[in-house]
Amino acid sequence: MPIAALIFDLDGTLVDSEAPGLDVLHQMAANLGAPWGREEMHACFGGVPMARCVSTIAAHVSPQHQPLDEVAFLKQLRLNMATRFREGLDEISGATSLLQALQARHMPFAIGTNGPREKAEITLGITGLRPYFGERLFCAPEVGSFKPEPGLFWHAAAALGIAPSACGVVEDSLPGLQAGLAAGMEVFSLHPRQGLPAEVAERVHFIADLHALSAWLD
Repeated sequence: MPIAALIFDLDGTLVDSEAPGLDVLHQMAANLGAPWGREEMHACFGGVPMARCVSTIAAHVSPQHQPLDEVAFLKQLRLNMATRFREGLDEISGATSLLQALQARHMPFAIGTNGPREKAEITLGITGLRPYFGERLFCAPEVGSFKPEPGLFWHAAAALGIAPSACGVVEDSLPGLQAGLAAGMEVFSLHPRQGLPAEVAERVHFIADLHALSAWLD
Protein backbone atom coordinates (compact mmCIF):
# COMPACT_ATOMS: atom_id res chain seq x y z
CA MET A 1 0.00 0.00 0.00
CA PRO A 2 1.42 3.44 -0.89
CA ILE A 3 2.36 5.67 2.04
CA ALA A 4 -0.42 8.19 2.67
CA ALA A 5 0.95 9.88 5.82
CA LEU A 6 4.17 10.25 7.78
CA ILE A 7 4.69 10.20 11.54
CA PHE A 8 7.97 11.63 12.77
CA ASP A 9 9.88 11.12 15.95
CA LEU A 10 11.16 14.46 17.26
CA ASP A 11 14.49 14.32 19.10
CA GLY A 12 17.26 13.28 16.75
CA THR A 13 14.83 13.00 13.83
CA LEU A 14 13.55 16.53 13.22
CA VAL A 15 15.44 18.45 15.91
CA ASP A 16 19.09 17.95 16.85
CA SER A 17 18.27 17.68 20.55
CA GLU A 18 19.06 14.03 21.26
CA ALA A 19 22.81 14.43 21.77
CA PRO A 20 22.76 17.63 23.87
CA GLY A 21 19.90 16.28 25.98
CA LEU A 22 21.77 13.05 26.67
CA ASP A 23 24.92 15.03 27.45
CA VAL A 24 22.99 16.82 30.19
CA LEU A 25 21.72 13.48 31.50
CA HIS A 26 25.23 12.01 31.41
CA GLN A 27 26.74 14.88 33.38
CA MET A 28 24.06 14.70 36.06
CA ALA A 29 24.43 10.92 36.30
CA ALA A 30 28.22 11.15 36.44
CA ASN A 31 27.94 13.58 39.35
CA LEU A 32 26.18 10.78 41.25
CA GLY A 33 28.86 8.21 40.44
CA ALA A 34 26.87 6.39 37.73
CA PRO A 35 29.17 4.09 35.73
CA TRP A 36 28.40 5.00 32.10
CA GLY A 37 30.73 6.91 29.82
CA ARG A 38 29.31 9.43 27.37
CA GLU A 39 29.14 7.11 24.37
CA GLU A 40 27.69 4.25 26.40
CA MET A 41 25.08 6.60 27.85
CA HIS A 42 24.04 7.73 24.38
CA ALA A 43 23.84 4.15 23.11
CA CYS A 44 21.86 2.80 26.07
CA PHE A 45 19.49 5.69 26.77
CA GLY A 46 18.70 7.09 23.32
CA GLY A 47 14.96 7.05 22.66
CA VAL A 48 14.15 5.78 26.17
CA PRO A 49 11.58 7.76 28.21
CA MET A 50 13.39 10.01 30.67
CA ALA A 51 11.51 8.62 33.66
CA ARG A 52 12.85 5.14 32.83
CA CYS A 53 16.35 6.57 32.38
CA VAL A 54 16.15 8.16 35.81
CA SER A 55 14.97 4.90 37.40
CA THR A 56 17.94 3.09 35.85
CA ILE A 57 20.34 5.77 37.08
CA ALA A 58 18.83 5.54 40.58
CA ALA A 59 19.77 1.87 40.69
CA HIS A 60 23.40 2.71 39.86
CA VAL A 61 24.07 5.67 42.15
CA SER A 62 27.41 5.42 43.92
CA PRO A 63 27.08 4.13 47.54
CA GLN A 64 28.68 7.35 48.79
CA HIS A 65 25.60 9.30 47.65
CA GLN A 66 22.16 9.40 49.21
CA PRO A 67 19.43 7.36 47.44
CA LEU A 68 18.20 9.32 44.46
CA ASP A 69 14.98 11.32 44.70
CA GLU A 70 13.76 10.43 41.22
CA VAL A 71 11.03 13.07 41.07
CA ALA A 72 13.39 15.89 42.05
CA PHE A 73 16.12 14.58 39.74
CA LEU A 74 13.74 14.42 36.77
CA LYS A 75 12.48 17.94 37.46
CA GLN A 76 16.03 19.30 37.57
CA LEU A 77 16.92 17.31 34.47
CA ARG A 78 14.08 18.96 32.53
CA LEU A 79 15.22 22.39 33.69
CA ASN A 80 18.85 21.71 32.77
CA MET A 81 17.87 20.39 29.35
CA ALA A 82 15.73 23.44 28.63
CA THR A 83 18.63 25.69 29.58
CA ARG A 84 20.95 23.76 27.28
CA PHE A 85 18.51 23.86 24.37
CA ARG A 86 18.08 27.63 24.67
CA GLU A 87 21.83 28.04 24.29
CA GLY A 88 21.43 26.85 20.70
CA LEU A 89 19.60 24.11 18.86
CA ASP A 90 19.37 23.24 15.18
CA GLU A 91 16.88 21.34 13.10
CA ILE A 92 18.08 18.09 11.56
CA SER A 93 19.33 18.90 8.09
CA GLY A 94 16.52 18.79 5.55
CA ALA A 95 13.65 18.98 8.06
CA THR A 96 12.11 22.25 6.86
CA SER A 97 12.42 21.44 3.18
CA LEU A 98 10.87 17.99 3.73
CA LEU A 99 7.92 19.38 5.68
CA GLN A 100 7.34 22.03 3.03
CA ALA A 101 7.40 19.34 0.34
CA LEU A 102 4.86 17.27 2.27
CA GLN A 103 2.60 20.29 2.56
CA ALA A 104 2.87 20.86 -1.19
CA ARG A 105 1.86 17.23 -1.77
CA HIS A 106 -1.02 17.57 0.71
CA MET A 107 0.38 14.54 2.54
CA PRO A 108 -0.66 14.47 6.23
CA PHE A 109 2.12 14.30 8.79
CA ALA A 110 2.49 14.41 12.57
CA ILE A 111 4.95 14.02 15.42
CA GLY A 112 4.88 11.10 17.88
CA THR A 113 7.42 11.67 20.66
CA ASN A 114 8.16 9.92 23.93
CA GLY A 115 9.01 13.30 25.45
CA PRO A 116 6.62 15.61 27.31
CA ARG A 117 4.83 18.45 25.54
CA GLU A 118 6.81 21.12 27.39
CA LYS A 119 10.08 19.82 25.94
CA ALA A 120 8.61 19.40 22.46
CA GLU A 121 7.25 22.94 22.46
CA ILE A 122 10.66 24.31 23.45
CA THR A 123 12.66 22.43 20.81
CA LEU A 124 10.17 22.99 18.00
CA GLY A 125 9.88 26.64 18.92
CA ILE A 126 13.63 27.25 18.99
CA THR A 127 14.12 25.62 15.58
CA GLY A 128 11.10 27.27 13.96
CA LEU A 129 9.36 23.98 13.14
CA ARG A 130 6.36 24.40 15.44
CA PRO A 131 4.00 26.06 12.90
CA TYR A 132 4.17 23.05 10.57
CA PHE A 133 2.38 20.75 13.02
CA GLY A 134 -0.54 22.63 14.53
CA GLU A 135 -2.46 20.15 16.68
CA ARG A 136 -0.64 17.16 15.19
CA LEU A 137 1.91 16.93 18.01
CA PHE A 138 1.35 13.76 20.04
CA CYS A 139 3.29 13.13 23.25
CA ALA A 140 3.51 9.75 24.96
CA PRO A 141 2.84 11.03 28.51
CA GLU A 142 -0.51 12.40 27.31
CA VAL A 143 -1.41 9.38 25.20
CA GLY A 144 -0.38 6.90 27.89
CA SER A 145 1.72 4.72 25.59
CA PHE A 146 5.50 4.92 25.27
CA LYS A 147 7.70 3.51 22.51
CA PRO A 148 8.55 0.66 21.94
CA GLU A 149 4.81 0.12 22.46
CA PRO A 150 2.82 0.92 19.29
CA GLY A 151 0.01 2.87 20.95
CA LEU A 152 1.46 6.34 20.36
CA PHE A 153 1.73 5.73 16.62
CA TRP A 154 -1.75 4.20 16.45
CA HIS A 155 -3.08 7.29 18.20
CA ALA A 156 -1.35 9.59 15.70
CA ALA A 157 -2.63 7.58 12.72
CA ALA A 158 -6.19 7.71 14.05
CA ALA A 159 -5.93 11.47 14.52
CA LEU A 160 -4.73 11.82 10.92
CA GLY A 161 -7.54 9.57 9.70
CA ILE A 162 -5.10 7.19 8.01
CA ALA A 163 -4.90 3.42 8.46
CA PRO A 164 -1.67 2.32 10.22
CA SER A 165 -0.72 0.17 7.23
CA ALA A 166 -0.72 3.32 5.06
CA CYS A 167 1.52 5.30 7.44
CA GLY A 168 5.27 5.70 7.36
CA VAL A 169 7.30 6.26 10.53
CA VAL A 170 10.61 8.15 10.60
CA GLU A 171 12.79 7.26 13.59
CA ASP A 172 16.38 7.37 14.83
CA SER A 173 16.26 5.09 17.89
CA LEU A 174 15.70 1.39 18.49
CA PRO A 175 12.58 1.87 20.70
CA GLY A 176 11.04 4.06 17.99
CA LEU A 177 11.82 1.59 15.23
CA GLN A 178 10.32 -1.22 17.28
CA ALA A 179 7.20 0.84 17.93
CA GLY A 180 6.73 1.58 14.24
CA LEU A 181 7.10 -2.06 13.29
CA ALA A 182 4.73 -3.15 16.07
CA ALA A 183 2.20 -0.62 14.78
CA GLY A 184 2.28 -2.26 11.34
CA MET A 185 3.73 0.78 9.59
CA GLU A 186 6.48 1.30 7.03
CA VAL A 187 9.55 2.34 9.02
CA PHE A 188 12.37 4.60 7.86
CA SER A 189 15.51 4.42 9.98
CA LEU A 190 17.99 7.23 10.50
CA HIS A 191 19.75 4.85 12.88
CA PRO A 192 22.52 2.98 11.04
CA ARG A 193 22.24 -0.76 10.59
CA GLN A 194 25.13 -1.26 13.02
CA GLY A 195 23.83 -1.73 16.54
CA LEU A 196 20.33 -2.84 15.56
CA PRO A 197 19.03 -6.37 16.18
CA ALA A 198 18.78 -8.37 12.97
CA GLU A 199 15.02 -8.79 13.33
CA VAL A 200 14.66 -4.99 13.24
CA ALA A 201 17.31 -4.24 10.61
CA GLU A 202 15.73 -6.68 8.16
CA ARG A 203 12.36 -4.90 8.28
CA VAL A 204 13.18 -1.18 8.02
CA HIS A 205 14.23 1.16 5.22
CA PHE A 206 17.58 2.76 5.97
CA ILE A 207 17.95 6.41 4.93
CA ALA A 208 21.11 8.48 5.22
CA ASP A 209 19.22 11.66 6.10
CA LEU A 210 15.94 13.51 5.59
CA HIS A 211 17.03 14.60 2.12
CA ALA A 212 17.20 10.90 1.21
CA LEU A 213 13.67 10.38 2.51
CA SER A 214 12.40 13.18 0.32
CA ALA A 215 14.05 11.54 -2.69
CA TRP A 216 12.61 8.13 -1.69
CA LEU A 217 9.10 9.60 -1.60
CA ASP A 218 9.64 11.10 -5.05
